Amino acid sequence: MSDSQAAQGTPEGQGPVEVSPELARHLENKREELFEKFEIPDEFPEEVQAEAERRSQDIDEEIQAELDDRRDLRELTAWTTDPVDAQDFDDALSVKERDEEYVLWVHIADVTHYVAPDTAMWESARRRASTVYLPGYTVHMLPAVLAETVCSLVPHEDRLAHTVEMHLDKDDLSYETIEIYKSVIRSDARLTYTDCEAVLDDPAAAAEHLEAETGNLGEKVGLVWELTDQMHDQRKADGSLVLNPRRDRAHTIIEESMLKANKAVTHELMWDRGVEAMYRVHPQPAPEKWSEALQEIQDLEGVSVPAAKWDEPRKAVNATLEEAPERQLDDIQWAVMKVMPRANDQRGPRGPGRAV
Repeated sequence: MSDSQAAQGTPEGQGPVEVSPELARHLENKREELFEKFEIPDEFPEEVQAEAERRSQDIDEEIQAELDDRRDLRELTAWTTDPVDAQDFDDALSVKERDEEYVLWVHIADVTHYVAPDTAMWESARRRASTVYLPGYTVHMLPAVLAETVCSLVPHEDRLAHTVEMHLDKDDLSYETIEIYKSVIRSDARLTYTDCEAVLDDPAAAAEHLEAETGNLGEKVGLVWELTDQMHDQRKADGSLVLNPRRDRAHTIIEESMLKANKAVTHELMWDRGVEAMYRVHPQPAPEKWSEALQEIQDLEGVSVPAAKWDEPRKAVNATLEEAPERQLDDIQWAVMKVMPRANDQRGPRGPGRAV
């Protein structure tokens, strides 16, 4: 298939979307405009490309040597879950249930191992700051020879990672212990969101083609869904605003696992170690702004804000979204977004008692 016919932004569970040559040229022109406007370099200097190619050589021997200083988690069942068109896999999950606790591992590809300070690749990555995703097109922070290979948690290959290991109390999902360390993992499977849903619907049948190598993948995916579903319900009960209440199970698994890991890292660094760090805060709208939003929502056809929750705006919005007709979800979300102040960055340690 030519570039002009390639699938662009294929939705999960649907076939490829064919793009006409005219539309393909239009998308390419728009990309060029965006690259120019935001000064996004689409290519890497030869020096950076050469460094990346050198760093991608003799990887097996390098990873083997790293085992002396890292925790070996290769026997732990792990898997990635990403969109069907993902080009690299940044994070993987593992999970276990014990008598009085859950243990959740979030593994993040250790990209920093391959990018040393005072190199051309380091300076290039520092300037780029992140990978840029456009419809059907990706501009990596690092050359693809690294980003899509040794820095990607591809299945059935040893990879270096940073792991957040969380022991969670079964009653309230609070952190019993948190460990953050460098590891070596071996992903057992690369799941798309559609694959994940299929495994949840029928663990034995959907995972049959993987079972020979992953053993208990279906059981593990089911367990992490049960755990993250509890996390999701707990966040809503605590008053977190959930603007997309009908997100599928696969996305919920990833979102809740990453939130739990982010909070664990915050807890460890800022509470236990007293490290000063940057964190984002979403200020709450003023009471009169909340009232405006709730009234706008109440006025929508077929929508009713629970009267008992009017004094708790976030819980009111959550409850309304769960019961509202599908056609009104965008308007409800927009009413809330209009009154939400922009997030801002703050610096400093969070003392005990301050919300994460």
